[in-house]
Amino acid sequence: MENNLPSQYNLKEIEDKWYLFWEESGFFHSEPVSSQKPYTIVIPPPNVTGVLHMGHALNNIIQDILIRWKRMQGFNVLWMPGTDHAGIATQNVVERELSSRNIKRQDIGRERFVEEVWKWKQKYGSTIIKQLKKLGSSCDWQRERFTMDEGLSEAVKETFVRLYNKGLIYKGKYMINWCPRCRTAIADDEVEHEEHESYLWHIKYPFKENPLQFVVVATTRPETMLGDVAVAVNPKDERYRNFIGKTLLLPVIGRELPIVADDFVSSSFGTGAVKVTPAHDPNDFEIGMRHNLPSIVVMEEDGSMNVNAGDYNGLDRFECRNTLVEDLKLRKYIDKIIPHKHSVGHCYRCHTVIEPYFSNQWFVKMRPLADAAMKSSANKSVTFYPERWEKIYLSWLDNVKDWCISRQIWWGHRIPAWYCDDCGAVSVSTNEPHLCTKCNSSHLKQDEDVLDTWFSSALWPFSTLGWPKETPELNYYYPTSTLVTDRGIIYFWVARMVMMGIEMLKQIPFSHVYIHGTILDEQGRKMSKSLGNGIDPLLMIDRYGADAVRFSIIILTTEGQDIKLSESKFEMGRNFTNKLWNAARFIFMNLSEEKPETIHYDANMLQFEDKWIHSCLNTIIDECTTFLNQYKFNEATMKIYDFTWHSFCDWYLEIVKHRLHNATNMTDKKIAQTTLAIIFGKILHLLHPIIPFITEELWNKLTIISKNNKINIQFDLMSNSLVTSKWPKVSKQFADDTSEQIMLVLQNIIRAIRNIRSKMSIKEKQSLNAVISYPQNHIYDLHEHANLLKRMANLEELEMGIDLQKPDNSASEVIGNIQVFVLLTSILDPLTEKDRQLKHLKQLENHLTIIRRKLNNENFVTKAPAQIVETEQKKENELLQQIEKVKHILLDIGQ
Repeated sequence: MENNLPSQYNLKEIEDKWYLFWEESGFFHSEPVSSQKPYTIVIPPPNVTGVLHMGHALNNIIQDILIRWKRMQGFNVLWMPGTDHAGIATQNVVERELSSRNIKRQDIGRERFVEEVWKWKQKYGSTIIKQLKKLGSSCDWQRERFTMDEGLSEAVKETFVRLYNKGLIYKGKYMINWCPRCRTAIADDEVEHEEHESYLWHIKYPFKENPLQFVVVATTRPETMLGDVAVAVNPKDERYRNFIGKTLLLPVIGRELPIVADDFVSSSFGTGAVKVTPAHDPNDFEIGMRHNLPSIVVMEEDGSMNVNAGDYNGLDRFECRNTLVEDLKLRKYIDKIIPHKHSVGHCYRCHTVIEPYFSNQWFVKMRPLADAAMKSSANKSVTFYPERWEKIYLSWLDNVKDWCISRQIWWGHRIPAWYCDDCGAVSVSTNEPHLCTKCNSSHLKQDEDVLDTWFSSALWPFSTLGWPKETPELNYYYPTSTLVTDRGIIYFWVARMVMMGIEMLKQIPFSHVYIHGTILDEQGRKMSKSLGNGIDPLLMIDRYGADAVRFSIIILTTEGQDIKLSESKFEMGRNFTNKLWNAARFIFMNLSEEKPETIHYDANMLQFEDKWIHSCLNTIIDECTTFLNQYKFNEATMKIYDFTWHSFCDWYLEIVKHRLHNATNMTDKKIAQTTLAIIFGKILHLLHPIIPFITEELWNKLTIISKNNKINIQFDLMSNSLVTSKWPKVSKQFADDTSEQIMLVLQNIIRAIRNIRSKMSIKEKQSLNAVISYPQNHIYDLHEHANLLKRMANLEELEMGIDLQKPDNSASEVIGNIQVFVLLTSILDPLTEKDRQLKHLKQLENHLTIIRRKLNNENFVTKAPAQIVETEQKKENELLQQIEKVKHILLDIGQ
């Protein structure tokens, strides 16, 4: 059997091979098994329009780590995949596609348009699923769902009807956020606010009785004044107390406007007098309700002005603003115009400036649902990681407003409400009614609106498991275990899932919520198309491999903090996978025997270094398991990385080489081989949830080589995949704190000798003589490890003893209460070395003088860019450190 691995890791071939094997073997599929404990995650369903971006990559890497780890721990794991129909986003995409063929959706009608969307979904909707597979996601693809599947649609209708019958869904005319581009209502949480540089227009509103007198009103949206029905002032404002109850005239239009007193008005904003436009401002709407004022809508749904706007009918709202302001100037109604910065709401989908709009919409009454959700947090039924996000979640629930759930688009779950043309009665039902429940008329028409996408997403944890039917999956997998998501959808999705789960099933949908950070560019900016700073994860996978991408991202992920990412960061993952591959090449080459024999392997037969590496591995297994339980993914990854790269590769492999290459005792060689195989096998297990492809490839090779060479690697060889292998457990027989403490001392001694080599410019191949001095009370006997020290530090002679004197002409290092001396007599000529070091010292001091001259120059420090000054200060510190080192060397050689 050929034991050699190729010199390079062919990532593309290996990744495709193993993913196909995993899928075909059915390793990702789960069925309810009453004797086995379930562990369930529902994927945050990506939009069907989506392509994989770095945010998706981070989110799904974390989920996959949890899923693979829990599967290895023996749980019956279900990772439920699927996609979201993404109402507005998908409709916009298909509309653009039709527009390229000169077709408008209005031209073909609702039914034909929805057919076109389904065609688009069939053609392009699986793109992101294929991309998630490239990342290594081990979802149960046999159970993939879509939010407009027939079963999920039934769940949506059932939920709507139940909430309606309970009085938790209602319809009415209220102030909502309106997107003129998408021509639909959007929820408060879907409005993205940005600071705009604009103006505050101060406009004179004349009194009806005396048009030469006026009240000045300040506004940031003069076009909406065409819908004014009153002017409001604070009742405590002395400036306007005598005007309350009087009548003003609306400039240009001439409409009579009463002056009303309302506590909401701030006396300090603008002039202290505000125009009241109930149909176009949420605060004005509330004032209008309190004072029984009418609402006059002056805009169409597309943002153009309507007949109520008089001469401005037909103009775009911003065109109307400019024209109206010019007219007000001409008629001397403008008092002044002041530059003003303020927050403006935008549609989260198309970025159009939203319009507060008076409209007839469907709403969910949120207060009762939010109270139940808050209770689940109070009794710790739902726990957030990191816990700081729970405060934000609870704050939103505490201040929640009713949720506008109707959308004026065609793609989505149509609202299950029918209106009677004869008597006007509303029938809400899961099935289409044929007769009016009030007058028995057959003239029924279904509501034209569809539900907000987040309505169906809120049901995702249980609708995907078959609800409202009582399915085996629902009874077994629900409530699910962990939700992994971004902080940006805590309100949109997390809170609503908790509310709906409690309301519909009387159970929380999940017990743990892990909130991860956002991936930013290296300057700390959000990645976006407009900035051109995005990093394509698929391109990174192609260049570095899925394992390298997964490793690099997760090692940067620190407990919910944002991640600053650049392409160079993926070199970390590539370097580590290369290190692992090269370690495997060394191990596999050294496991082969012409006539392999079996040995009994236990802790009593091990050499010191074997005991040490086993004990270290025990510690890593324990720490890694603890960190994963705490959702500290980067800390778990760092522990495994550090152990693999440093403890195992840099130390153990180097120490054990002589037992493999220059063996005098074949039993001991077999022990070394077996230890190598066991430790490396467990490393592959620990790393598998993080870097599944390369670990699967190496595990497959390791099991074959070990079997052929009669090496018992202490794992169940019947498992032909790490996916179904067992997660390592701490082995008490290999616990050995003393060996770990002694090895730490030995490593420090070896590093000290290597440091002396480096600062004295002594070649690595040059053998040295050393003396190690330790105090009377030193607790460890280092003599039995003399051979290890001599091999690893390349020493010809080594003397060790209590309180030994420093030899003449020697270099020294101090490690705690141990002193290490390296003899220089036969290595360096003291006079020559002294002369060389003095010349070097002179050069360093001259350079330091130049740097300090600059830094002492006030002109330079105050006028030079801060970055340049900082660079010079850094140089100064580095030079001081180098000078100190040279002075220390001169002391060692007798200067």
